[in-house]
Amino acid sequence: MAATGEQFDLVLKTPDGEVTATIAELAAGLRGLTVDGAELVSRYPDDRTPPYGSGMILVPWPNRIADAQWILDGEVQKLDITELTTGNASHGLLRNTGYRVTDRTESAVTLAAPIFPQHGYPFLLHTSVRYQLEPDGLRVIHGVVNDSAVPAPVAIGAHPYIRAGAAPVESLTVTVAADSYFEVDEKQIPIASKDVAGSDFDLRTGRVLGEVALDTGFSGLHLEDGAFRHRLESPDGTAVELWADEDFGYVQVFTLPHYAGLDGPEFGVAIEPMTAPANAFNSGEGLRWLQPGEEWIAAWGVRRLR
Repeated sequence: MAATGEQFDLVLKTPDGEVTATIAELAAGLRGLTVDGAELVSRYPDDRTPPYGSGMILVPWPNRIADAQWILDGEVQKLDITELTTGNASHGLLRNTGYRVTDRTESAVTLAAPIFPQHGYPFLLHTSVRYQLEPDGLRVIHGVVNDSAVPAPVAIGAHPYIRAGAAPVESLTVTVAADSYFEVDEKQIPIASKDVAGSDFDLRTGRVLGEVALDTGFSGLHLEDGAFRHRLESPDGTAVELWADEDFGYVQVFTLPHYAGLDGPEFGVAIEPMTAPANAFNSGEGLRWLQPGEEWIAAWGVRRLR
């Protein structure tokens, strides 16, 4: 068995070819996606746990919580420190959890996992994620239900590493239609929102990934036909889009020169849709408080454009 547990292989046959995906039991992670043979996400070996969060679902918060603590009703809530170099709590509470299957077809799978009350997060949530193949790629649908007796703070994110076919990732051009980026401190916690104009973080007209180093959160995203759309394009014209619905008003772009690929280290880029930025439990920005019994549905996806 793979280090990420059971693997769920999906396939959709279309008049133009075949769409496939591989989903992992661990963290309901996206491990593979192809459209007509073109790879749309980076893959890692079966004997590895997800390198740098590759493909993971991030709930009830994406990114970081400063010093692994926040305030609830005047009391300090202390979470486990999961980023030892900074003392932060990183990427939610399900990154080491095995999800269970609640529904499966040849071209779709729904996985679910609870979040139980615990130190630092005294709430009960039931979460789900549905991966559904479409003729041009994949749709990912999140569900979160608050089964607590009190309102619960929630944010949703995901950590896919995107590519555009066989082209080296460092040769791809990334485009993110965002007007603002987050300036961060030495612990990668936002301290200010800045205009991207004139900065190295202006991705509105595209930047070649090999020419930039990014671990950067963006806001002020532009809606296009009812969704936020972030693109990668290879020199040969192959293009891939990560789209997200209006709930995902933030995105993190993370470049990694040494992603653990199938054939050894390679360049990787995570384009992370997020409903709130880093440290939202402390800043309140983008944070959603679910009422008792309330359900939240949000969606994003990856598709091949050409």
